[in-house]
Amino acid sequence: MQRLSPEKLAEALRYATDWFAVFVEETNALNVYPVPDGDTGTNMHLTLQSVRRELDLTDTTRMPEVARALAYGSLLGARGNSGVILSQILKGYAEALRRRPAVDPEGLTEALSRGAEAAYRAVMKPVEGTILTVARAAAEGAASAREAGVDTLEGLLQAALKSARTALEETPELLPVLKTAGVVDAGGMGYVRFLEGLLAHLEGRPIPEPPKVERYAQEAFEEEEYGYCTEFLMEGVEVPIERIREAVAPFGDSLLVVGAEGFVKGHIHTNDPDGLLSAVARFGRMRRTKVEDMSEQHSEILAAVGAAEEPPPPTGLVAVAPGWGLAKAFRGLGARVVAGGQTQNPSVEDILDAIRAVPSEEVILLPNNKNVILAAERAAGLAGEKLGKRVHVLPTRTLGEGLAAAVAFDESRPAAELLAAMQEAAANARTLEVTRASRDARTEEVGEVSEGQVIGLLDGKLKLVAETPEEALLELLRLVLVPEAEYEVLTLFTGPGIAPEASEALAEKLAAYFPELETELYPGGPELYDLVGVLE
Repeated sequence: MQRLSPEKLAEALRYATDWFAVFVEETNALNVYPVPDGDTGTNMHLTLQSVRRELDLTDTTRMPEVARALAYGSLLGARGNSGVILSQILKGYAEALRRRPAVDPEGLTEALSRGAEAAYRAVMKPVEGTILTVARAAAEGAASAREAGVDTLEGLLQAALKSARTALEETPELLPVLKTAGVVDAGGMGYVRFLEGLLAHLEGRPIPEPPKVERYAQEAFEEEEYGYCTEFLMEGVEVPIERIREAVAPFGDSLLVVGAEGFVKGHIHTNDPDGLLSAVARFGRMRRTKVEDMSEQHSEILAAVGAAEEPPPPTGLVAVAPGWGLAKAFRGLGARVVAGGQTQNPSVEDILDAIRAVPSEEVILLPNNKNVILAAERAAGLAGEKLGKRVHVLPTRTLGEGLAAAVAFDESRPAAELLAAMQEAAANARTLEVTRASRDARTEEVGEVSEGQVIGLLDGKLKLVAETPEEALLELLRLVLVPEAEYEVLTLFTGPGIAPEASEALAEKLAAYFPELETELYPGGPELYDLVGVLE
């Protein structure tokens, strides 16, 4: 084949995404660099799924639109270190192809080359023995084949794959941590699988069965503190990306700050996620953030590996949660967490991936936001069709309901024995939220509200406006803690805008005003909220 139309390119990208899905767990099992958190395959697959979603909304008869879907979709969906680098490879593809009527041998060779170059530019301190090395080798293999007279897309992809596989096998010699663990680089393997998928589509080969994973490389590493994988997506940025890189560099390592289609995506491993997000927030409008506790991810993998020979528990739990502190709380209660919430609703595919990762045949799903319930129900239906799992959606509408329900969860019991108790716990909890008005409005509940004004919500309903977040919280508590109320514990999560010293002062005031109420205060609340509290 010597030409691939825009529509056929879109088909090839969709097929490569489905091909990659088969090898997600294999890729995860190799993941030891930069930290052994076991999610490289998942992150790369989610990035590709985002491209596919964008293609589904695009006029794929036009190459500029397909190229935009590659660049824009991959940036929006990029997850983790490997996903962000993959997004830059795909951005390079887009730059090479957007002005071509079709993909020809020259265009494919240029796309592979520009993809590798974009990936190297994105990384502040490029490390060989990673996906970067493999991407460069693939580009060089295609270029050499082109110079030798190869003039078909299949031939060039075959040459690119041969060079990529050779480079992949050599990654342990370039990166000592891989040699210690006895594995090749996970990101490099992921890129090889993606190229395989493109070639398989052109050759008409069927998608294979998933390989059996015999060993997880993370077992070679003891439990340690790895910090937080912190990501942000901003729009409306008017400063050079280099300035943002300089601002975030002191916060940690594995730094990536990239841009495409008017957006800026950042990724960094840090011990101060709230400080990092506050530092970059001044450069643009924050569209999305994600903070993952890499130490907990590593611990989850070790626990799963240790239990691999035992039958899975009867019931698993999946919860949607924004903010790294809330995610940590849900994980502590046994849940697999899907990042998302107000203004950041997860996709059906995101939820389905989390269900897939739970080994139990029955799963209880907590959407924790009224706007996520429909996606949760759709994911539950697909889990039955595709995975053969029975998923029960407990329609929790707030984070308070979700946390209370999760407290009542017990993986050792069948779902039928848990649902009533979890539903009752959710119904008895109260959720207190303090945030800022997103626009000017006239409301029935409190009258005029100005953009940026502090507002308080009780169980998702607007109840009051206030001068400060502290005042709003105290007033919400006074509304709930009437004499006949029997609440004993307030679990309170502070957002990125609440400094540690302010949290300490608030804890002291709560103890003085409500001495009989036990207060547990944690950082890591949702980015759009000053405070989120749960009364039980």
